[in-house]
Amino acid sequence: MIERVKDRFGLETKKLIGDTAYGTAGFLNWMVNEANIEPHVPAWDKSAETPRQFHRADFDYDEENDHYTCPNGKELLQSRRNYKVPRPVPKNGFLKYRASKMDCGSCPLKEQCCPNAAAKILVRSVYESARDVAREVSKTPAYRTTRRQRKQVEMLFAHMKRILKMDRLRLRGLSGARDEFLLTATAQNLRRIARYLGTGPPEIRQVVPT
Repeated sequence: MIERVKDRFGLETKKLIGDTAYGTAGFLNWMVNEANIEPHVPAWDKSAETPRQFHRADFDYDEENDHYTCPNGKELLQSRRNYKVPRPVPKNGFLKYRASKMDCGSCPLKEQCCPNAAAKILVRSVYESARDVAREVSKTPAYRTTRRQRKQVEMLFAHMKRILKMDRLRLRGLSGARDEFLLTATAQNLRRIARYLGTGPPEIRQVVPT
């Protein structure tokens, strides 16, 4: 859709607002590194779903040496062997960083980190830098503004589906769908006009004879 708008109308997209479904690593990488679009989209991160345990945000990543450091100061590496030929990137695009079983076995923080595993394993996307950009954008005032704007738009679609019963199209073809959406949007606008311009019942004045 973005590329079609650019080709047809010459409009450049500077910001893209979306929900978590658009916060996948590959899509964020396309926005940040290929399309040069500021992502106003929450990064899809399942590492923090386990409560009361350390997750990836609690580990420090060293980009230069490519390893994580746990809260107890131990390193998590992709491999503890030196390969002459670099190992290929997994097809799913996620790299695994493992801690030493010896380090985790004697760690006083093991119950908060990996109580059911012999050693801690972290998963990092090859597009993690783009995800970091999305996380930094989410801390800005502009992001909070665009989130409110997205909510206003989505409320209109929810109103179409739940109140105006636009949960499915009755007419076939693109022209039929366009007509249905046009009628539904017209009904929404008339409701809003009535709400904004309505003055209530006329004022009744009592005339006292002189």
